[in-house]
Amino acid sequence: MHGSEVVRSNGEYRAGSGVCQLSNDECAALEGYTARATWPAGFLVYERGTSADGIFVVVNGSVVLRSRGRGGRGFVPCIAICGQTFGAEGLTRHGLYSTEARTDAAQTETLFMSSAKLRAFVREQPVHALALIGQAMAERTTLLEKLSEITTLSVEHRIMRALQQIAAHRAALDDTGRIELDNLRYRLLCEMVGATRESVALVLGRLVGGGIVERVDSTLYVVPSALNFERIRSSSDGLLVAGSAGSTRAEATLQ
Repeated sequence: MHGSEVVRSNGEYRAGSGVCQLSNDECAALEGYTARATWPAGFLVYERGTSADGIFVVVNGSVVLRSRGRGGRGFVPCIAICGQTFGAEGLTRHGLYSTEARTDAAQTETLFMSSAKLRAFVREQPVHALALIGQAMAERTTLLEKLSEITTLSVEHRIMRALQQIAAHRAALDDTGRIELDNLRYRLLCEMVGATRESVALVLGRLVGGGIVERVDSTLYVVPSALNFERIRSSSDGLLVAGSAGSTRAEATLQ
């Protein structure tokens, strides 16, 4: 389970992103116990509240886990990328899925291991089974940390964390390596941050005025560097001085 070791031959995901992922060898060990499926972009894998069994592992692409709040507003607690799991509610007795699972903006491949197959996997491949279970536990820890962030961190800090997660997804980057926030990914960013579109637009407008984020028509671009992420986080402390005219135009475009 080493985020720095996961390298896919098609180059879709970047190594060293700091996220916890199953290695190539650990994913390969699952093959004899799982069913492989290929899903088109934007496909609903399962709905919230439906009966759950087993666990999924993403081997190519990504899956967005989304819940709905008041007024139908979405909240995304997690995006499962290559080497990560989702649907672990299926490992509980009489489990029900707590979110919907939908593939992101690209074709996605998954492995599905039923509860019965998991029991066989534990008996026959205990080392790899522990890696799979450990991966699911690591993701649970990440979710608990995100819950804490929503209640304690500023919108700016949460935007920084969400952008770091998006940057781990190669399909979200343009040819120069910048994060490309088109309308679809901007909506996803808002759902990951857990704030209103207006709040996110206000912050991004200031970041455009401060030169951290670049706006081209209706698309935003962010260089995913440690310096830029720190500048975004620090903007909540009043350390970013944005040009008022540029900020106002950016906010109007985003809203």
